[in-house]
Amino acid sequence: MSQTDTCYTESMIEINRVLKLDENEVAYDYVRAAGPGGQNVNKVATAVQLRFDIPHSATLPEAVKERLRRLGGSRVSSDGVLVIEAKRFRTQEMNRADALNRLIVMLQKASEPVHPRHATKPTFSSQRKRVEHKRQHSQTKQLRRSVKGEPE
Repeated sequence: MSQTDTCYTESMIEINRVLKLDENEVAYDYVRAAGPGGQNVNKVATAVQLRFDIPHSATLPEAVKERLRRLGGSRVSSDGVLVIEAKRFRTQEMNRADALNRLIVMLQKASEPVHPRHATKPTFSSQRKRVEHKRQHSQTKQLRRSVKGEPE
C-alpha cells in the first residue's frame, strides 16, 4: 500500500555553488510508518522513501556518483538506487523535506574531492620515545622472569 509521487517541474535542487540536481531524478514513495502519529499512524502513509537512481543521473559527474555510492553503503541497492527513509515526523511534507535534506547533505559530502594522504617520516622525538618505551617494556619483562637457581 504505497503510492509513488514523481515531480515533473523544471526546478533544480542546489547542492553547492557548482552542483545542481534535477528534481525529476528524485522519486518519493509514501508508506505507513510506526512511531508518532497517534490513531492517524494506522490510516495515513506518512513515512517517505526517497529513491535516487545514481547510475542514471544526468546531472552528476562520475566521480561524485562513485563517492555517493560509497557513502550510501547499505542504502544503495545492487542496481545503484539510493533509498533514504524518513519517518521522524507526523506529516508527509516534513518527512519528505527531511529525506530531501539528507540526500542534499550526502551529495554535498560526495561532491567534496578526497585529498590523498601524504606519508611523512616520523619525527626524531617520536622515534626516541618509541625506542625508550620498548626498552622499559623489556626491562619489566626481564624482572618478571624467574632467576635460575632460586625455587619458584
